[in-house]
Amino acid sequence: MNIGTGNWCDHWKQCVWLIPGKGVPISRGEEVLVHAVHDDTSVCYNLAAQDTKSRNYNFSTSEFHLTFPPERLANYGDSKWRFSMMEALRNALQSRVQPICVVADDSVFLTLLAAHLSKISRVMSLFPGLRDRGAEYVQTVADENGFSANHVEIIQKKKPLTLDDTDGKKVDLLIGEPYYHGNDISLPWQNLRFWKDRTMLDSVLSEDFLVMPCKAILMACAMSLPDLWKSRRCLRRIEGFDHSVVNTILGACGELPAPQEGPLLPLFIWQCGEIEQLSKTFMAMEFDFSKPMSSCHGKVQVELSKSGICHGFALWIDWVMDPKKCVVISTGPDQRYWKQAVKLLAQPVAVGVQGSSSSECCSAIIEASFDPSSGEITLKHSFS
Repeated sequence: MNIGTGNWCDHWKQCVWLIPGKGVPISRGEEVLVHAVHDDTSVCYNLAAQDTKSRNYNFSTSEFHLTFPPERLANYGDSKWRFSMMEALRNALQSRVQPICVVADDSVFLTLLAAHLSKISRVMSLFPGLRDRGAEYVQTVADENGFSANHVEIIQKKKPLTLDDTDGKKVDLLIGEPYYHGNDISLPWQNLRFWKDRTMLDSVLSEDFLVMPCKAILMACAMSLPDLWKSRRCLRRIEGFDHSVVNTILGACGELPAPQEGPLLPLFIWQCGEIEQLSKTFMAMEFDFSKPMSSCHGKVQVELSKSGICHGFALWIDWVMDPKKCVVISTGPDQRYWKQAVKLLAQPVAVGVQGSSSSECCSAIIEASFDPSSGEITLKHSFS
């Protein structure tokens, strides 16, 4: 079995401290003084180049309105992503006159974009996770950029939106990236919370309302992941001690005894060492946001396109932003801003293309189910 390059390891993580602003200019050979001060729960840093005043960069919630993970910041900094969102939202706004536009998720970007693109729209943002911090951020950005946010309302309540909040008017446009603050470490379909929110708002939506995104597609592909699989193998006896009791806690997948099933893991696949795609990407399931949330099921047979050792499947969500499918935001393995879900096999499987060795599997059947009560997706597979 191919065990990978042999030099990949995900056991250790590093901390990166980013200097606020444009950084500090230094010259070759110059000493840079870095000071670190810690309390019981955190470490604060300050930096001073030689012969300069110390610059104190201690974190303070009064100085920073929002703290996003690096992937979220990189996503917002991607001009292609921003243009795609702008195109989809502009098209949606142009089809309505003085619309009521509700931002269902924690997208400060879409809130500001909607306010900027349509001065006559009424933008209502729910910010279920950010709440006051999101409101402060929107106002700060509006002030700094010299435009009015008077037609933006932040709904400061935990209960679902009602017609009392909209002055008896129905919502014309429901939008989201979707992005929910705190979901960055979760499985990709946790953002299907947008579908749940859309369902809870059903009574305030107009008959011809538009929803953006209008669909979500669960995509998948077979993968060779030797380094990742090896790092997630079950523990047994080590130095005479039985460690099997911690396999569930650690999320062990490889060499699990039947009928146990390993968990779906939220991971950045590009960070998983040696990787290779063994099949074309395929659609496993589709979610239609124009209708209330319901259970979904999908079953597909996929042909393997490369010979190799299959260690599992990668799964992700493609967000269809408009009914014409002109704008589709993919969160697949070739994207570095989003995590994918990985389903590792208990035992690796030798696979090949049709007509190859008789000992190799040439196709796989994938069966996926979505439970609306829990928001979870289950996956079954078989090779032939």
